[in-house]
Amino acid sequence: MDLKDIIKDKEKYLDKEVSICGWIRNHRDQKTFGFIDFSDGTCQSHLQVVYDDKLSNFEDIKKLLVGCAIKVTGLICKSKGNQDIEMQATSIELLGNCPEDYPIQPKRHTREFLREQAYLRPRTNLFQAVFRIRSVAAYAIHKYFQENGYVYFHAPLITSSDCEGAGEMFQVTTIPLDKIKGDVDYTKDFFGKMTNLTVSGQLEAETFAMSYKKTYTFGPTFRAENSNTKTHAAEFWMIEPEIAFCDLDSDMDIMEGMLKYVVKYVLENAKEEMEFCDKFVENGLIDKLNKLLNSNFTRIDHKDVIKILKEADVKWEFEPEYGEDIAKEHEKYITEYFNGPVFIKNWPKDIKAFYMKLNPDNETVAAVDLEVPGAGELMGGSQREEDYDKLVKRMQELGMKSEGLEWYLNLRRYGGCVHSGFGMGFERLLIYLTGVDNIRDVIPYPRCPKSCEY
Repeated sequence: MDLKDIIKDKEKYLDKEVSICGWIRNHRDQKTFGFIDFSDGTCQSHLQVVYDDKLSNFEDIKKLLVGCAIKVTGLICKSKGNQDIEMQATSIELLGNCPEDYPIQPKRHTREFLREQAYLRPRTNLFQAVFRIRSVAAYAIHKYFQENGYVYFHAPLITSSDCEGAGEMFQVTTIPLDKIKGDVDYTKDFFGKMTNLTVSGQLEAETFAMSYKKTYTFGPTFRAENSNTKTHAAEFWMIEPEIAFCDLDSDMDIMEGMLKYVVKYVLENAKEEMEFCDKFVENGLIDKLNKLLNSNFTRIDHKDVIKILKEADVKWEFEPEYGEDIAKEHEKYITEYFNGPVFIKNWPKDIKAFYMKLNPDNETVAAVDLEVPGAGELMGGSQREEDYDKLVKRMQELGMKSEGLEWYLNLRRYGGCVHSGFGMGFERLLIYLTGVDNIRDVIPYPRCPKSCEY
């Protein structure tokens, strides 16, 4: 039996004997009785197990340490302490021993310490909540897209194209490291050309959108970016839908609809975990998310945002400028100004990617970033350039070679159409959902500069 079933329907199990398997989180033994704080990992709640010297193996039970795996049989009854219910044990069986040097003792541990024990940290209350929320949110994302007729596309992890054009990619090669000097003949490598780990599945996803109309990717991506900020990692997961016959306005509709669906699903299906995060991580977290669900998302051009920022009575650390990106302080101000989420659209072309649709003014592209209160940028998307000649010209302006991207260009020749898409970093969403402010703490095994453990 799972503890979650007992917690969910307490009245049903009162005065009934049950057996459950799990782990000791804490243990207080007295002369003739003892208390075990029991968890089986199926829910955020624990169960207090009370035992006494009537048990034949009482002395052995008293010696059980934190971390031991046990099977407990007993009667569920009203608690005489702070809990609603507890178990009066009729038998306790040791299934897996644990020594005294077990690192996760019942005391407060720093998140930095727990990152060094990443293989054990899901056993702590915080990370049990975070990673269950991660699981529920992942399911909600798939559920949203599947219910809305999208085809789930598995983007390749090994690729020869650089979607973002930044060049910050991990190389994949079978050439011995001592042979990689000067000009390397990649025709002799495994794939016959230089290949890398993907930074995005977008370009390949567009090929499926031109066949299925609506598709999405949800998988790992990689950036060889030497950054040690709280929001950057070398490996992270991305959600990237691509939709045919969809312009920028419709793209924003989908971005808003998906986000609200996922937030609502998590609030309804990870209640215990969200309440834990609200109490111990970010006070007011649930109120923040409920406010988002009831918000109207403002839509405003980039140039109008810059105008608002320039006219604001604020001494900026980074002065806002037309034609340039906006900083974190600007994102914060603009969401407070509109008192809710803001779509900033029609960005200067010189600071956006090559594949974004050029607007009639020839200065901006049909791109959009979603800024949310308390988190800043959460999603980015665009209408893709469907005009073959304009796309080729834009690539030439940026000094990009068409070699290796002929297939992508041909999508514009072979029945191309208006299409759009967006990307959202899954870990960035989890930071927003949980209030945990470091990407290293919302992904099971973080991959960062000088860090690749387990």
